[in-house]
Amino acid sequence: MVKDFEQFKELYPFKSNFFKLGDYNYHYVDEGEGDPFLMIHGNPSWSFLYRELIKEFSSSNRVIAPDHLGFGLSDKPKQFPYRLETHIDNLEAFVVGLDLKNITLIVHDWGGPIGLGVAVRYPERIKRVIITNTAAFSMKKIPFRIKLGKMPWLGSKLIKNFNLFAKAATVMTTVKPLDKKIKEAYLYPFQTTHDRTGILRFVQDIPLAPIHPSFEVLLGVEHGLWMFKSKPTAIIWGMKDWCFSPLFFEKWLDVYPNASQCILDNAGHWLFEDEPEKIIDFIHCFMAETNEE
Repeated sequence: MVKDFEQFKELYPFKSNFFKLGDYNYHYVDEGEGDPFLMIHGNPSWSFLYRELIKEFSSSNRVIAPDHLGFGLSDKPKQFPYRLETHIDNLEAFVVGLDLKNITLIVHDWGGPIGLGVAVRYPERIKRVIITNTAAFSMKKIPFRIKLGKMPWLGSKLIKNFNLFAKAATVMTTVKPLDKKIKEAYLYPFQTTHDRTGILRFVQDIPLAPIHPSFEVLLGVEHGLWMFKSKPTAIIWGMKDWCFSPLFFEKWLDVYPNASQCILDNAGHWLFEDEPEKIIDFIHCFMAETNEE
């Protein structure tokens, strides 16, 4: 698959690296030198989401962006739990295996509970946290469009058979329409029904009640968020996100009232596509202000 991806190398000109997770290959980008940025994506995106940040910050830092199993250029095993806990376990093995320290953690979407799930286990490895359009706390409601994907028969048909979740993301997550080639790159990892298993499992794994198998794991992450109140934190938010609405932004401000803020009024869920320059400028300032801390 990586070889076939050559057609997108102008957009994503990075060397592919692989970390062994048992029998599986966990793909990641690893560019530059210095204290690491660790960029964790969500569903149905992959490390391609962070390409502009990787290009920019790899000139001054080591920038690492993995693809979860089932996503991007990582393996897509069919018989795999695809639970929040297993994704956290995978990332933990990766962080410990590479012995990453002084991490500036950037999280988005499902990357929030996964990345922060590892951070809660290893707070001593985290130097800064940058939160973007995500949640790492319990919730009772989700948008109807997401709820459709959780319906046992219908969700599987829509997400796996028709690839509707990934296709819809390329038109519903941004304010500015995506270029055709960029859309194709986002969809590239999800060409077959088998390739879309991870997408479906992420939707099914949204825990809305204590009976859900991932509810206690998410609660554990939420209860550990206090650990980073004393560390530099920033919140960058696309305010036109129909999924992670401004209500989630307000919730994060309750958690981290002293966080630096970058409010993007004209950005949607994939804020890195709508406002990459503003995000990059803000992160540069945030890094400069917190270098001594």
